[in-house]
Amino acid sequence: MEQENTRNKWSVLMVVVVSTFMSTLDGSIVNVALPNMARALGVGTSRIQLVALSYLIVISGMVLIFGRLGDMIGKSRTFRYGLLIFSVGSLLCGISYSFLFLIVSRVVQAVGAAAMMANNQGIIAEVFPAAERGRALGLSGTAVALGSLVGPGLGGIIVGVGRWEYIFLINVPIGIAAYFFAYRLLPKGKSMAGQKMDGLGALLLLLSIIPLFTALGEGLNRGFTDSVILCGFGVSIVSFFLFIQLEKRKEHPLIRLEIFQNRLFSLSIFCSFLTFVAMFCSNIILPFYLQDVMAYSPQHAGLILMIYPLILMVAAPFGGHLSDKIGSEILTVVGLSLASAGLFAMGTLNQNSSMFHLVLFIAVMAMGMGLFQSPNTSLIMSTVPRNKLGIAGSVNALVRNLGMVSGIALATTVLYSMMSLKLAYKVSNYTAGQDQAFIYGMHVVYLIAAGISLLGAILTLLRYLRSPCWKSERGRVLGN
Repeated sequence: MEQENTRNKWSVLMVVVVSTFMSTLDGSIVNVALPNMARALGVGTSRIQLVALSYLIVISGMVLIFGRLGDMIGKSRTFRYGLLIFSVGSLLCGISYSFLFLIVSRVVQAVGAAAMMANNQGIIAEVFPAAERGRALGLSGTAVALGSLVGPGLGGIIVGVGRWEYIFLINVPIGIAAYFFAYRLLPKGKSMAGQKMDGLGALLLLLSIIPLFTALGEGLNRGFTDSVILCGFGVSIVSFFLFIQLEKRKEHPLIRLEIFQNRLFSLSIFCSFLTFVAMFCSNIILPFYLQDVMAYSPQHAGLILMIYPLILMVAAPFGGHLSDKIGSEILTVVGLSLASAGLFAMGTLNQNSSMFHLVLFIAVMAMGMGLFQSPNTSLIMSTVPRNKLGIAGSVNALVRNLGMVSGIALATTVLYSMMSLKLAYKVSNYTAGQDQAFIYGMHVVYLIAAGISLLGAILTLLRYLRSPCWKSERGRVLGN
């Protein structure tokens, strides 16, 4: 019986990891296909970003809601529903005939992804004992990071050998198979009778996130002083303030704010946010640099972009293993320092850069992220008791997606603003024959991303200097 339970829990982990990887992958797999989509659907470069942004914005707005719903009706049931909705949304994306239909389909897909992301870590926590939970959560966290990063490379390869629709349609057979195994293997779980959904809190959360990032995404097209854009920012600020006040008074809130009283948890979450902002600045810019400036085919660009996740696949497990020996805090400092150095180096690229330098800089970024991601995820999940692992997982997923959306919005805003400054007229698309303007904007984006990553490195250094490991080591040295 014990052997069967062991086999079942690892089978559950495989189902959860594959499904979560697939949903995370679709947040970035479209990036390298965006130029092809823009041409096929007849929209501009700045507008086509909505294909990526809409997915991440909806996930950000819905993930806490589905986390709460998972506590009410069961995490496994919510996860399975999410997997089904995601698969249907993927099919709709693959048969989209217009830009509007594609955006609506991406919203459907994102609703399903949010349900899975909100409950994956809670399911793992339920089936794994305390002695193995950290390892299982670490594998899940690595899969999430890989899903975010392997997307552009895999998308480039798929678009290079086929059509852009295939990046969505490939999810359908995988989703059907995953649903079959999820239905058979996932634990039944327990629902919490007598509890109600915080409907007003859910609405206020949606009104805090969706208008904010929609305004950021549309600010380039309409101008940030446009009344509609300013209204979006205003609605977001007011809604967020009301959401915080409401959650403090609710008996069963959407999110228990006391979890943020743990300084280590809050700092680790914030550093994770900064990292995803910085990395997605690169993720959204690099495919355009490779295809529009360097004139690589989507397939060739995809192969170059695959360098990042391949190195991460080696670095992340190594970082997790090393953290058991020397501690997580110091590895997060080293990892973010390397990532910052890689981003600064990427800011030196131009249309004459060699393949050697490009691969080297990507490798440095990937190594840094690999050393940071797993130890930081372990720190996040180790700071909360078991009965709050589900909340911590939902918050982690929310912050991760907010970081991705923020990175895309920041990169595109800075890129086209700098290009407009360089050309002395407003642009919101890549301008053929104006590579110098694009390179100028790209340099600024990478410098800002490097600065954000460096801020994270400084914060992790301060966290390390306050940790018991550093204090005991310092005391030992001074004692000698």
